[in-house]
Amino acid sequence: MNSLKDKVAVSTDAIYVILGASGNTGSIIADFLLSKGKKVRVVGREAGRLERFVRQGAGAFTGDVSDAATLTKAFSGARAAYLLLPPITSREDQERESDAIAKAVRESGLGYAVYLSSYGAHVPEGTGPVTGLHSAEQKLNAIGGLNILHLRAAYFMENNLAAISMIQGMGIFGHALLPDLKLPMTATRDVGAYAAQRLLDLDFSGKQTRELLGERDLSMAEATAIIARGIGKPDLRYVQFPYDQVRQVLEQMGMPPKKAAVYIEMFNAINTGVLAAQEPRSRENTTPTSFERFVQDVFAPAYNGKARAA
Repeated sequence: MNSLKDKVAVSTDAIYVILGASGNTGSIIADFLLSKGKKVRVVGREAGRLERFVRQGAGAFTGDVSDAATLTKAFSGARAAYLLLPPITSREDQERESDAIAKAVRESGLGYAVYLSSYGAHVPEGTGPVTGLHSAEQKLNAIGGLNILHLRAAYFMENNLAAISMIQGMGIFGHALLPDLKLPMTATRDVGAYAAQRLLDLDFSGKQTRELLGERDLSMAEATAIIARGIGKPDLRYVQFPYDQVRQVLEQMGMPPKKAAVYIEMFNAINTGVLAAQEPRSRENTTPTSFERFVQDVFAPAYNGKARAA
């Protein structure tokens, strides 16, 4: 009877730590766990962006994911954590960040973690930013006693928001990806919802991976046609740009040359099939939000809001 009481006490008093709590996936996880009455610690770089979680009862830790000391404090005494690397600034930074996270996980004795990775993270090199996610998976897998679930998420639907200025300015959707190559695309809200439920359930052990492949595979030409209908621009077409042209555009947008080169490497890996899903599509790895729904809920409002602001 005592052991059952102890078990209940552990589950109700469990602390969950969320890295990137103000981001697309982290915010959904934090809101979900707080709505379930769970004890949550949110971690982020800006205290102001964590304030809304604090008002709901969360504890807040302000710091960078490359700060192992802060992360160790945040993880101490926690039952489980949501782990991720921030958007890439450089491959060197990715390694520093994953080193710090792994060190903090090890030193704090964290028992469970869900880590946001990417489809294609099984490939050790040549995949741009995904190479850093592979490296982080390896570091976390080397930690004895850690039960970890690597979520290998598909290409984010939100990546397409970067095309809004081009659509408004040039009337086309241009990218380096092949027009007719079908790839899995998922909404970040679905990834957040899936991660939140697995953190709540803690129904995994050892070192596991799960791909999240979106509602269905889509080509860029198909995605552009859906965007065209959603924003009332039936003549919108997709144009594949040469890698050099895309790199120049990225640099003109203020991206450092080394970072731009890393993204070109990823686009090439997608086009050549190096970066591809490994799991057959199933009920478990298919997520609910269709691209049509994403355009209706996210893309069209962002497009129209930017048009109004201009």
